[in-house]
Amino acid sequence: MANPAALSLREHFRTPEQQRETSSIGMWIFIITEVMLFSGLFMAFTVYRSMYPQAFIEGSAEMSIALGATNTIVLICSSFTMALSVYSAATGNRRMLAIFLIATMILGAAFLGIKFTEYYQHYRDHQAPGVWFDWRGRDAAQVEMFFVFYFIMTGLHAVHMFVGEGLLFTMLLRTAAGSFSARYHTPVELVGLYWHFVDIVWVFLFAIFYIEGLHLHHG
Repeated sequence: MANPAALSLREHFRTPEQQRETSSIGMWIFIITEVMLFSGLFMAFTVYRSMYPQAFIEGSAEMSIALGATNTIVLICSSFTMALSVYSAATGNRRMLAIFLIATMILGAAFLGIKFTEYYQHYRDHQAPGVWFDWRGRDAAQVEMFFVFYFIMTGLHAVHMFVGEGLLFTMLLRTAAGSFSARYHTPVELVGLYWHFVDIVWVFLFAIFYIEGLHLHHG
């Protein structure tokens, strides 16, 4: 069988090591742009939070801490299985690589299922921004702004999760095709970087949307 590293070497690279380093730099540049995107949203949230602190605390109190904490645990576990996927790829264990990729995909799907369950609950309770929004307490417009940030930022994160699921599925197909070995597994490493970044973003989202209103939690 031909060497996967040799088969995967693009013509504009001299060695697999050069290709790997270039690919890694490209992924890090992409992650930096993603950090800039989310940083802008976090900054905007911080500005509005400083303007309407009580309204944002009231909005936070409407979050399901049980579902949010469960999703946090799910993503932490998925980061662990993703790390094991990278390790399995680095050691040339294709069977365990496939197993851990599948486990990561299952955990990612569980996260999305829980997240969309939350979205449904907010919609059912008239907390989705727009004509459907109905807040009977004080500062309705400001509380609605909290939910605008919530749906935009967690929705963008969910889009990244869907992309991650697609990447994991692609890695699984390539694993089944025998594309990876201990010498060549760069794509798995890069997908791992992306997945860990998405997981870290969720930790910050959980902190700003779920934690603050715990002392006013409504259920």
